[in-house]
Amino acid sequence: MKNKKKVYKSSVKHGGNIGELVYDQEEETTCFMVYQDGSFSRVDKMIAGKTPIYPTPPESQIIKEKVVLFPSDAIEYESEEELINDIRNFIHKYLEVSPFFEKIAPFYVLFTWIYDKFKELPYLRAIADYGQGKSRFLKTVGSICYKPMFTVGATTTAPIFRLISQYKGTLILDEADYRFSDTNVEIIKILNNGFQAGMCILRCADSKNNYDLQAFDVFCPKIVATRNRFSDKALESRFLIEHMDGKLSRTDIPLNLDDDFEEEALEIRNKCLAWRLKNYNSVDPSKIEHDKSIEPRLSQIIAPLCSIINDEDVKKELKLFIKEYNKELTIDRGFSFEAPILEIIIDLMKDVSIDVTMKNICDVYNMGIGKSERELSPRKMGNIVKDKFRFKTIKKNVGYVIGREHYLENIDRLCGKYGIKSEQVNIVNVVQGCDDEFVKEIKELGYKDLPSF
Repeated sequence: MKNKKKVYKSSVKHGGNIGELVYDQEEETTCFMVYQDGSFSRVDKMIAGKTPIYPTPPESQIIKEKVVLFPSDAIEYESEEELINDIRNFIHKYLEVSPFFEKIAPFYVLFTWIYDKFKELPYLRAIADYGQGKSRFLKTVGSICYKPMFTVGATTTAPIFRLISQYKGTLILDEADYRFSDTNVEIIKILNNGFQAGMCILRCADSKNNYDLQAFDVFCPKIVATRNRFSDKALESRFLIEHMDGKLSRTDIPLNLDDDFEEEALEIRNKCLAWRLKNYNSVDPSKIEHDKSIEPRLSQIIAPLCSIINDEDVKKELKLFIKEYNKELTIDRGFSFEAPILEIIIDLMKDVSIDVTMKNICDVYNMGIGKSERELSPRKMGNIVKDKFRFKTIKKNVGYVIGREHYLENIDRLCGKYGIKSEQVNIVNVVQGCDDEFVKEIKELGYKDLPSF
C-alpha cells in the first residue's frame, strides 16, 4: 500500500478550530498557531476530519523569498482601539497619504485578517503616475495585511492564480507593470470576480497536451496601484481610492524601508494574528447592517468593515469617514456628463405643456457643450436616460418621452446620487396632468403642500 502524500497548507479551519502558519525566520521553522482555552499554542499539525494537515515547510521559496509574508508569533494587544492606533501610526510613519485615507486604511488592514468570514469585500487602491509613491503605498499597507502576496516578479498571471488559490491571503498588485493586453484582460477577470465569494475563474491547464479545466477561487482582499482609472465603472465602484501626486509635504518619512520597518511590520502582523484567532468565531456575517444614508453599492462593500469592529466609538468614527467618502463620490459624479443631462431633464420637466423627448434633451445639451466634446444623438440620449437614470420612456408621435410619474418616483434618489439640490425640482408642475391616485401617492411620500388640481 502506497503511503499517502502529506497535505501542506498555510491555514486550517475545521469544526470551529482554526490554525494559522507562523514562520520563525531565525530558526527557519514553521508551525500552526492556535487559540484554545484563552491561550495561544503552537502545533506541528492539525486534523481536518481524518486528514492530518501540515504547515507549509520553511524550505518553500514562497516563504523564504518573502513572496508571501507570515507572522512569527501571536502576541497580545491592549485593546481593539489600540490595535487600530498601532496600525495607523505605522502607516503614518512610513507613508504620506490624505488624512481620510490614513483613517480608513487601518480598518481595511484589520478586515483582511478576517475577510474569509464574509461573502463580499472592497478593494483598496492608489492612483498615481510613475515615481509618485505607488510602490511605497503597496509595501507599507500590504506588509501588515493578512498573508500579503506580492506579485512584483510575476511575468504572467498563471502564478497569481495559484498564489490566491493556495494561500488565500491579500493580493498586492501593481497593475501598471502589466503591459500586455492579454495579461490585462486576465487581471481584470481576477478583479471582477474576486470581490465576491464563489465566483471562480475557469482556465485550461496543459497537462501532457491534455487540456484539463481548472476552477480558481480568486476571492480575497486586493491592494492595487494603477496610473489610471478602470473603464469598467462597476469595477471602479469596488475600490476605496487614494489619489497620490508625489508631492510630499512631510520631512519625517524615512526615505528607505530598512530593518526597523520589517520588524515593526512583523510585530503588527503578530498582533493582528492574535486578533484573528481570538475573534474569528465571534464574527457573525448575518448581523451586517447596511447604511441607507450612503449609496447601496458603497454600503454593500463597507458593511463588512463596520461589522468587524466591536468598539462602538471606533465604529462611529468609521461610519463618519465613510459618509464623507460618499460625499466625495457624489461630488466627483456631479462633474460627469450625466449630471448636466439630469439638470436639463429637471428643467424641461417643469413645463407640463410639453412631452420631454430625447431630442429635446439633446438640443439643449448639444448647445452647451464645448467644441472638443462630442454631440449626443437622441438614440444615445435614450440609452443614458434608461441605463443611467433608469427612467421609463414612452413611445409617442413626437418620439420617446420620459414618463412623468416614473420620473417623480425616482428624482429624489437621482438628485442625491449626483449632488443636485432637490429644490430644483418643481413638484407642483411635475404632477400636473397625473391622475388623482398618483398625486395621492406623492403626498404620502412627503410632498404635503400640493394644491388640488
